[in-house]
Amino acid sequence: MSADHRFSDPSSHPSSNASRFHVSLPVRAVFAVPDGAGVGIECRSGSVWVTLDRDPRDIVLAPGERFESSDHRRVLVSALEASCITVSDAQPAAMPLARRPRARSPWRLLPHGLSPA
Repeated sequence: MSADHRFSDPSSHPSSNASRFHVSLPVRAVFAVPDGAGVGIECRSGSVWVTLDRDPRDIVLAPGERFESSDHRRVLVSALEASCITVSDAQPAAMPLARRPRARSPWRLLPHGLSPA
């Protein structure tokens, strides 16, 4: 186990004012955390599989188990059965920018055998 990841008993963590929320996942549902740095995932019920981008490990959490990462990687939490997790210290994902409507290029017609008038 590397120093960047910890498995622990949630009761060993002191309470803080950190952001926390609960997520209920039906079987085979996936919850994504875009940046897992500093994020804790605690399995409250059921069973979940936690994966990080470019990490070959299989991390399965049972009720009462917790996983934390300090890596800036996407974290995916997959429900192996109907489950409830607590996510702590997650930063909100950036809102996508509104797309501006673009004028269609007349040159897109060329592959279809048409030309601009």
